[in-house]
Amino acid sequence: MARLNTFPVSVAVKGRRIVIVGGDDEALAKARLAAKTSAEIVVFAEAFEADFSGLDVTLVSRAVEAGDFVNAALAFVADHGPAGARALKLARGAGVPVNEVDVPENCDFFTPAIVDRAPLSIAISSEGDAPVLARLVRAKIEAMFSPRLGEIARLAGAMREKVSALLSDGVARRRYYEALVTAPGIETALAAGQGEAKADALLAQHAGRISDEGVVWLIGAGPGAEDLLTLRAQRLLQEADVIVHDQLVPAAVVEMGRRDADRISVGKAKGHHSFSQAQINTLIVRLASEGKKVARLKSGDPMVFGRAGEEIAALRKAGLAYSIVPGVTSALAAAADTATPVTLRKVSSGFVFATAHGADNTDLAHWASLAQSGLTLGLYMGKSIARQIAGDLIGQGVSRAVPVGIVVNAGRSEKALYAGTIGGLAAGEIDFADGPAIIFIGETVAEGDWAQAETIAVEKFKVA
Repeated sequence: MARLNTFPVSVAVKGRRIVIVGGDDEALAKARLAAKTSAEIVVFAEAFEADFSGLDVTLVSRAVEAGDFVNAALAFVADHGPAGARALKLARGAGVPVNEVDVPENCDFFTPAIVDRAPLSIAISSEGDAPVLARLVRAKIEAMFSPRLGEIARLAGAMREKVSALLSDGVARRRYYEALVTAPGIETALAAGQGEAKADALLAQHAGRISDEGVVWLIGAGPGAEDLLTLRAQRLLQEADVIVHDQLVPAAVVEMGRRDADRISVGKAKGHHSFSQAQINTLIVRLASEGKKVARLKSGDPMVFGRAGEEIAALRKAGLAYSIVPGVTSALAAAADTATPVTLRKVSSGFVFATAHGADNTDLAHWASLAQSGLTLGLYMGKSIARQIAGDLIGQGVSRAVPVGIVVNAGRSEKALYAGTIGGLAAGEIDFADGPAIIFIGETVAEGDWAQAETIAVEKFKVA
C-alpha cells in the first residue's frame, strides 16, 4: 500500500504572521487563501502587479528581511528570481516552514484544496502531484456538505463546558456529540436561533441515561472493494467502539472505522481458525454487555454463509440489541464482474447459492436436479474440489456441455476468471489464482462476458 510522504496537520496561526513574498497573481492566490485565517498577512514585493484590494493584508514595498519572519507561522514564496531564493534562505534560517509556489522540491509543506466551514475545515492534498485533482475532489465535497456545517461545529464547541460537567465518561460525551451533530432538525433550529436550546434538551436526555446499552451490528463488508461498502456500513463503522472483523475483510475497510476504536481480528481461514465460532459468540456478547457498540464486520453479506445465525442466536439469548447491515455477497459481485445474468427470461428462472465444501451425495443429486431444471448454481468454497464436484454432477446426469464460469477474488482488482464447460472442468487440471472462488454452473453463464477468462480446457498436458 502506498504511503503518504506528508503528515496532514492543521497549523495554529492565531496571533501569528503569514509571510508572502511576491507581487504577482501567484502571490495573490496565496494571499486570498491565507486571508481566510485570523493570522496577520504580510506581503513583501518590490512592485505589486496583482490587485490585492479587498483583502485584509498588509503590503510592504520592499524585499523581505530576516526580522520579518519573527513570529511567522508559515511563509509562501511566489518570486522565483534571486529575491525568492533569498527569501527561502531567510525563512529556513528563522525556522519557518516555507512553500515555494509550484516548486514541490523546495516546499516544507503543501497547500491543500480547502473546504471552509469555519471552524471546521477539510483539506485535500496531493503532495503537489495533482493540484487539479485535489480541486475537483474539493468541489465534490463542497456539494455534499451544508453551508451550516460550521455553525453546527461552533455549537458543539459552545457546549463543551456543559457536557464535561454533566457527562464524566468519555464514551458518553462522544455519543452525545454524535447525536448532536446528526440530530434531525439541527440546521432548522440554528436558523431559528434555537440551536443551543435543542443542544441543551439533547444533553438533558443523555445525562438522564443510567447507562448506554450495548449493540452489535452485523455488517457485510462486501467482497473486498472499499467502494462496494454501503453508506450505512460506513456510518456505523464510524460509530463503533469495537470492530470485530474476519480475516477476509481487507485492512482498508477496517480502517474506515474510528481511529480510537478497538480492532479485534477473529480471522478464520481454510484450515486455520484463530477463534472458534463459540469464542466469537462469547466475545461479541461480552463486549455488548459492557455497553459497547460493536461492529461485527463480515466478508460479503453476513446472512450468506457468514454464520450470522449462530451469532444472532447468542445475542438473543443474552437479551442484547442487534441489527443487520447487508453487504454485496461474492456470488453477486462475481456476476457483476462478468456481466452474467444469473436469472434470464426463457433461460433461467432462479439462482441457487450453495457451499461446495462438505457436500454429500444428497446435495449433489439436488444440485444436479436444479441444474437440469434450468436454474443457475453459484457454488462457494469449492475451488479445491472443483474438478471432483464437476465429475460428480456429471455422474448425476448433468450434461458435460453445460457452461461453467469461475471467478476468483470477485469484486476486487486482482480477480481472475476461468470459463468453459462442466466436462472441461471435470477433465482438466486448473492452476487457480489464490483467493476465494465462486463457481457458476448453468446456461446463463454463456450469456456473460468471459472474454478475459482463461479457458477451462478438456485436457491440459504438462511437459516434464
